[in-house]
Amino acid sequence: MIHSIDYGRRQFLQYSAFGAAAAMIPELLLANPKSASSVPTPGFKPDVEIEFSAREVLVPILNNGAETRVQKYFAKLLKGPENTVQSFEDSYLGPALSFVKGQKVRIYFYNNLYEPSIVHWHGMHVPQKSDGHPMYSIEPGERFVYEFEVLNNAGSSFYHSHAHNLTGPQVYFGLAGLLKVTDENEKALGLPDGEYDRPLVIQDKQFNRNGQLQYVRGMRDRMIGFLGDTILVNGKPNAEFSVKTRAYRFRVLNGSNSRIYKLGWDDGTPLTAIGSAVSLLEKPETRPYIMLGPSERYDLWLDFSGRPVGSKLVLYSLPFSGTMPPMFERMQRMRGGGMGMMGGGLAQGEKFPIAIFNITEKVGDSPELPARLASLKKLSESDVDNADNPLPIAITERHMRPLVNGRPFSLDEVMEIEKVKLGSIKKIKIFHPHEAHQEQGASEQSHDMEGMGHGGGRGGMGMRGDRGGGMGMMGGMMMAMAHPIHLHGQQFQVLSRKEGHVDRQDYETVRHGFIDVGWKDTVLVMPGEEIEIIKPFQDFKGLFLYHCHNLEHEDLGMMRNFYVH
Repeated sequence: MIHSIDYGRRQFLQYSAFGAAAAMIPELLLANPKSASSVPTPGFKPDVEIEFSAREVLVPILNNGAETRVQKYFAKLLKGPENTVQSFEDSYLGPALSFVKGQKVRIYFYNNLYEPSIVHWHGMHVPQKSDGHPMYSIEPGERFVYEFEVLNNAGSSFYHSHAHNLTGPQVYFGLAGLLKVTDENEKALGLPDGEYDRPLVIQDKQFNRNGQLQYVRGMRDRMIGFLGDTILVNGKPNAEFSVKTRAYRFRVLNGSNSRIYKLGWDDGTPLTAIGSAVSLLEKPETRPYIMLGPSERYDLWLDFSGRPVGSKLVLYSLPFSGTMPPMFERMQRMRGGGMGMMGGGLAQGEKFPIAIFNITEKVGDSPELPARLASLKKLSESDVDNADNPLPIAITERHMRPLVNGRPFSLDEVMEIEKVKLGSIKKIKIFHPHEAHQEQGASEQSHDMEGMGHGGGRGGMGMRGDRGGGMGMMGGMMMAMAHPIHLHGQQFQVLSRKEGHVDRQDYETVRHGFIDVGWKDTVLVMPGEEIEIIKPFQDFKGLFLYHCHNLEHEDLGMMRNFYVH
């Protein structure tokens, strides 16, 4: 067994809390997790059926003869196109799943672990029951049945564990995999496919001398987020790709718990993205580098035409600063970097190689990069019903208690600002609140959050310039950091990214790497930034999470629910 917690007590408390929530929101009684069906729904006729399971296994990772104990997803196709399930050989990653828009999908999930678990289809627009909310976590030996129609357009998503208080360790120990969706528009574009359409899943791990994974070495890892010292791509270290002199589509996923990547070539060649998270972009977007927060994905157009055979390119995570608490970054600079969280390994923002691309064969044909990719409806303030009073997502960075909107995660409450009418389109503001909001009591905070849509920004005095202000001496100044904010349910669009009280020197190291066009499900929020998004709440009622995708923060309670009714 990889790790141990009093799961029986945790599950009891979880269900008890849900009972209180159901008392407040009667409609949710129909979705009580204790009565969640483990049998298929009569009348639902799937085009695709998959038998899915999670269990502990030993796999070779380090190429040194040792086998590492991991948690891994397995899938068996029961019905559907042959290419629906594609496994990674000798990898802890789950199989890549390929769906087509309009397909009806049924997945039987069997929990063969020693602890509760549930699967979240990250980026997919599905009903509450099929979203992998932690209230549906099932015990060892139990089965859960997912049923949904694929409503997404063509794009790259992924799936991972979302068990209550166990998301960080279960994802870290292997419970994640790539999920692809295609549609008729994508097929007509003639984008690279087959061997020219490849995954590039980036994760950082730490191993002990026996080749076993180590996770959360102390309080600091929980406060800041776990950072490993070994970079894995598609589950393997020292990644190398053999490529031909033509264009490829690489589906890049940041599958790390908390590490942020700044993707860039060693020779300064710009990167071109054709897809952002859950969909193709309207047109290709070229950047000198691309910032990639945890759970973010980009489909990259990598063209090796004109490169001589025998040459190579190295994809790096380039150096950047300003994403960690100032105290930690200042100590990194004093020590010269390269010491991770002051204990060895790779620091956040340090430069290191991710993968080597070896040009091994010359070919004469290559697809051209399309000038237009997808027709996307661009949302604006005229589409929302709350333009002057955006819903707040206020990020609070208290010592060992990161919060959202001043409250920890709980299933026994939904604040008024978290109740949303089905069919509405909302403007949402993500920001660090002013110091006054940080010091309020819990009940006062809950009441006062309704007015925070007009607040935003950051006040106070930071450690360097404006950096880290707005949360009190020991709160904001010491703990201000970047947060990847993920919203479940329907995807959103970024309306604006305002620099606010950012540290200008730090911000210059990242500002040109944000791709804020197209549909997204996660946005990386820098310290001092204020980001406005527009999110539809259509098709499905119920509870849909929003949280920090720094998984250690999520497990500490930096997560809340929207209640769509």
